[in-house]
Amino acid sequence: MEYVHTIILGLIQGVAEFLPISSSGHLVIAGALLDSYSTTSLPKEGALLEIALHFGTLLSILVVYRNDLWQVLKDFRTLAMIVIATIPVGFAGLLLKDHVDEIFSKPLLAGVALLFTAAFLLIGKWLQNRKAAVDRMSTGSAIAIGLFQAVAIIPGISRSGSTIAAGLACGLKRADAARFSFLIAIPAIGGASVVKMKDFVTGEATLGGNLWPVVAGTVVAFVVGIVALKWLIRLVVADRLHWFAMYCIIAGLATIAWQLSIGGT
Repeated sequence: MEYVHTIILGLIQGVAEFLPISSSGHLVIAGALLDSYSTTSLPKEGALLEIALHFGTLLSILVVYRNDLWQVLKDFRTLAMIVIATIPVGFAGLLLKDHVDEIFSKPLLAGVALLFTAAFLLIGKWLQNRKAAVDRMSTGSAIAIGLFQAVAIIPGISRSGSTIAAGLACGLKRADAARFSFLIAIPAIGGASVVKMKDFVTGEATLGGNLWPVVAGTVVAFVVGIVALKWLIRLVVADRLHWFAMYCIIAGLATIAWQLSIGGT
């Protein structure tokens, strides 16, 4: 496994997991680009690398929101809202876990999905109604945000972008929309990683030989993730989240044009 590839993918994961541009979509697109234009073949330890990169960004959330986590553990209502919002993505993950890679991991689809992310960001800006804090949100709002998180299982649909936009549309204050988005990311990312670890337990996937490139990518994702998450929080509070809609439109259209030019599907 090449260090340069894992470091590049770790950088992409760290930035795109938190900024509303879809880490999974960018990993699909970057993987296809590296595979098409790099002189060295892309690493084949895909499952392990994916788990490791997500683990890195999960650690970023735990570090940045460490104080909030202690408070949430004492707040039964907020915990209940987190559980409710996590249920849709749990069902989606279990139902589609054997088909996600086959159906969704295509650059063309990721490009189209980026356009939907742009739409979510713009609609969230338009519908935002800043009134409620997380501890005052309704069960219906938690379900709605959870449904958007479930949709984000599709590469190109930003988890952070769609859930924060949904939170704003449901009346959460900007900082609280971001806070709830990343609180529900903890069980979602952790649960997805546990499900994927099943392949290693059953022997369907192996750890491989040299794991240091995976470690390097994970460290990069962790460090970059902390910086990106703190930056995103400031942007959300300043009402600048919709700025990323233009990037998603450009990246999405460029990906679509590239795939159509080479006959991609």
